[in-house]
Amino acid sequence: MGQRATGTFTTTFEPLDSGDPVLGRMLVEKTIAGDLTGTGHAQMLSVGTPVDGSAGYVAIDRITGTLHGRRGSFVLQHSGLMDRGSGTLVVQVVPDSGTDELLGLSGTFQIDNTGGDHTYVFDYELAGAS
Repeated sequence: MGQRATGTFTTTFEPLDSGDPVLGRMLVEKTIAGDLTGTGHAQMLSVGTPVDGSAGYVAIDRITGTLHGRRGSFVLQHSGLMDRGSGTLVVQVVPDSGTDELLGLSGTFQIDNTGGDHTYVFDYELAGAS
């Protein structure tokens, strides 16, 4: 049976030179609070289009901290699309990326930024955890 973690996070972005005028590249730093506490360090690639409300991004995000009392790190893979204002976002744990007490972690990480505040719902399983 799976578990659920909820909470909030803040982000800071540092633009990097992608070498391509169409692609954006950024370092993203997160501070995470709630059932998951810790930090996130990500690299993100993004692209906008000439059509208002259409864009895409991908990111690899290493999370280090404590999840319901278990310490370790894991990696999230982000894939987001905006299609003329209608968005989809998939954020999943990279298989076998968990370390220390988070070995065997899998799951999906839902992000909501309604009103400018970032919240998360992390539905996860921890293989071998009792």
